[in-house]
Amino acid sequence: MPITYSIYEAKARFSEVIRQVRDGKTVTVSYRGEPVAEIRSIPQETKLTLDERLRDLERRGSLVRSSMARRTVEPVERRPGALARFLAERDE
Repeated sequence: MPITYSIYEAKARFSEVIRQVRDGKTVTVSYRGEPVAEIRSIPQETKLTLDERLRDLERRGSLVRSSMARRTVEPVERRPGALARFLAERDE
């Protein structure tokens, strides 16, 4: 039996919709009675790690990694107690 929600119902019951999708069901979303979207779970084989996804984006030309060496970001100034001073000024 197909599961169909209007856009309004899908928004109001989003957690329920996601729970049904996680259970392997496909949910159709309609606008004025016409189906406009389908929500279904992602097949296991397409769940890639971050590194795999980045390599795939590079291969397709959607991503170009920087050739510059990675550097750590250092604070401009180290002043102990900055949070305490901020909170004290805020309470004044």
